Amino acid sequence: MAVDQRTTAHATFRSSVRGRGRFTGGGTTGNERLTAATGGTLLVLLAVIGVTIIQLRPLLWLHMFVGMLLIGPVALKLASTGYRFVRYYTADQAYRRKGPPAAPLRAIAPVVVLSTVVVLASGVALLFAGPQSRDTLLPIHKLSFFAWVAFMALHVLAHLPRVPRALRADLSRSGQLGEDVAGRSGRMLTLVGALVAGAVLAVLVIPEFGAWLHSSGVFNNHNG
Repeated sequence: MAVDQRTTAHATFRSSVRGRGRFTGGGTTGNERLTAATGGTLLVLLAVIGVTIIQLRPLLWLHMFVGMLLIGPVALKLASTGYRFVRYYTADQAYRRKGPPAAPLRAIAPVVVLSTVVVLASGVALLFAGPQSRDTLLPIHKLSFFAWVAFMALHVLAHLPRVPRALRADLSRSGQLGEDVAGRSGRMLTLVGALVAGAVLAVLVIPEFGAWLHSSGVFNNHNG
């Protein structure tokens, strides 16, 4: 009887561990896959931003909406890469074995982070300050955007070859459950949560779009 109870308890414990493994864990590989999935999502959103810049006046509303939506996944990307940074420099053995990014990527990382923060913060400030802030805030937004694009392009080109493999590994349902894929559900939920948070934030600030749309003549063009 006691043996049966121990066996049942052990089976329950293993089932519990497997259940938690769907949402947590994965170690360095899990972190890499979350970063890759977030990076792939950001590439799509940044492509949309690029299109809106080419046709800024008619697509100004989309530029502002996607710009606000970006805050969620960008924050997640900074968190996942920052987590790797902290674990490596606090001498975590798994992250030490994996090693740091290449030296050129470590060199440009501060510029990537700083330009990311400045371009998003200046965009938010522009949105709330209104069109009268063009002369003061718009140059900051533009210059930080150009710096961001330049250094982000280097960052993306360096990591791009690994992104498809990492995405396939987590999105494929045929993968075997193991240490390298533990926490897959948690990673997907985290990414979806970041997108939802960004979308909610974008929806909440839609009333602030009006002044910019009026200033750009979008409403006048439609009414004419």
